[in-house]
Amino acid sequence: MTTAAQTIEATTPAPSAPATAPALEPAPVRRPGPPPRPRPLAVLVATGTSTAALLLLVALGTVLHHPLLIPPLAASMALVAASPDLPLSQPRSVIGGQLLSALTGFAVLAVAGPGLWSAAVAGGLALGAMMLARAPHSPAAATAVIVALGSPPFWTFTGLLAASCALLVAAGWLMARATRRTYPVYWI
Repeated sequence: MTTAAQTIEATTPAPSAPATAPALEPAPVRRPGPPPRPRPLAVLVATGTSTAALLLLVALGTVLHHPLLIPPLAASMALVAASPDLPLSQPRSVIGGQLLSALTGFAVLAVAGPGLWSAAVAGGLALGAMMLARAPHSPAAATAVIVALGSPPFWTFTGLLAASCALLVAAGWLMARATRRTYPVYWI
């Protein structure tokens, strides 16, 4: 025999789990856009530093009767002056990446000789060498291409490249001191 309490229990659904908060809507996705507009003084200092460093390379090259300014170094200086916080702009990457890429270009040159095919291989292999060395520097891949195309004298080119890269890093360091920024973020 069932009692009224038992009948009510049998017909009343069991209590459900406590109500959960409604699901939160995902945050709106931010679309990538251009970087913020730099301050005029930052543009002036970066442009002035970059121009001065590149003119110094030209002047030293004129005195030494060897061209020191090659296109990849202009791109390197642009990174150092405009984006000194990036890993690509650090001395390890500027100097190490440029030298590794030049060595890669010379290695390809020794195996395959000068030419467009060698230049393409050298540029690609330079990327791998820089990545393995943890010294990524995109302008340096062009240095490997220049070596494989132009077949410059090894010691002269490598020595002048190292000195040129050190000058670019020094210009970035001086710019950072003048503007109270931190450069380099790391050396090695």
